[in-house]
Amino acid sequence: MVSKEIIADEAARPAAESIIDSRAPAWLAVMSLALGAFSTVTTEFLPIGLLTNIAASLGVTAGTAGLMVTMPGVLAAVAGPALIIASGRLDRRAVLIALSALLVVSNVLAACAQNFTTMLIARLLLGMCVGGFWTFAPGATTHLVPADLQGKAMSYVLAGISVATVVGVPAGALLGNLVGWRSSFGVVAVLSAAILVLQMRLLPAMPPARATQPRDLLVPLLRPASAIGLFVALLLIAGHFASYTYLTPLLQEKFGLPSVTVTSLLLLYGVAGFFGTFIGGRLVMRNARGTLLLAAATISLVLILSAFSNGGLLAGILVAGVWGLAFGLIPVSMTAWMLQALPDAPEAGQALLVTSFQIAIASGALFGGRLVDSFGIGGALTLGGVLAAAAAVTVAASMSRGAARYALGDT
Repeated sequence: MVSKEIIADEAARPAAESIIDSRAPAWLAVMSLALGAFSTVTTEFLPIGLLTNIAASLGVTAGTAGLMVTMPGVLAAVAGPALIIASGRLDRRAVLIALSALLVVSNVLAACAQNFTTMLIARLLLGMCVGGFWTFAPGATTHLVPADLQGKAMSYVLAGISVATVVGVPAGALLGNLVGWRSSFGVVAVLSAAILVLQMRLLPAMPPARATQPRDLLVPLLRPASAIGLFVALLLIAGHFASYTYLTPLLQEKFGLPSVTVTSLLLLYGVAGFFGTFIGGRLVMRNARGTLLLAAATISLVLILSAFSNGGLLAGILVAGVWGLAFGLIPVSMTAWMLQALPDAPEAGQALLVTSFQIAIASGALFGGRLVDSFGIGGALTLGGVLAAAAAVTVAASMSRGAARYALGDT
């Protein structure tokens, strides 16, 4: 999935060689990044499982509470490219540790928030962490393991997303229902602090080969393959989060399920996503775009059927399981698509992919919230289904165009 060309400059190799001889510390450092992914994603999506509780506690509507997902996405979309340029040749170890410290502050502030404004400030700090982490963490693995192990290292870091969905979000929802939503943020703050200490001990110096220039960020936009990939990410992720942000109200209000059952279904969603990630890892080795097409088409079908479903436990199980499995395919297939499209500019591609994801998360949650307030959960589901269908059509068209070009000998 990840080629040897991911190391864009041979000047970056000395940093990697300095710890390759000691494999255990190298893989412990990779695992500290995977744990960082876990805590970051858990914090980002924690309000989804607690949306109803937080909205009632802070005196806002469910649609307004969706800004807890929208606002971090807005800042993260800007933070990724901005930080990669502003950091220049600053040691990536220092950058990642600073971002982890900021994550602790965000969770503490959220746990202590007495009004919705304070909560949004905490979530904006999170946006800085999200944009920065997903820009720097994938490239940091090139300093930790040799090129032939890049795929394995990247899969571990990306697995942090799935584990957060499997364990972090459902556990946060369960804890929130038992002892209050503030406790959930408090526990994640403690976890984030422990991970910060681990990273301070395990991460080696990671100086970049060269500073990224603003013009480097234009490369993914100027190449057709990567530009199409970014557009697909916008459509598919916006459609997903227009609906996923309101998954808890969907299961509670439209499907009529009790909170304990909803928590179990959130866990099912996460488990399905976990397996989807590893299934996707195998599928992208054969066809990254085909894997993404499968994910987009499945999510579209699930969302549109859910909009017109009468609900019930069986429907809830099918929605959570199939939706989670399909979403698990997306991070690995999108990462593989961009790496294949930009083997000589992986950092720039990753930065803009982060931006596309976060713009999509923010806009999807925002418009989904407006539809929820105006038309109910069904409106958000319909929007999500239509956007996912548009993403599937775009992917299919790009595959057809690529096949035609290949048949004509234009490689």
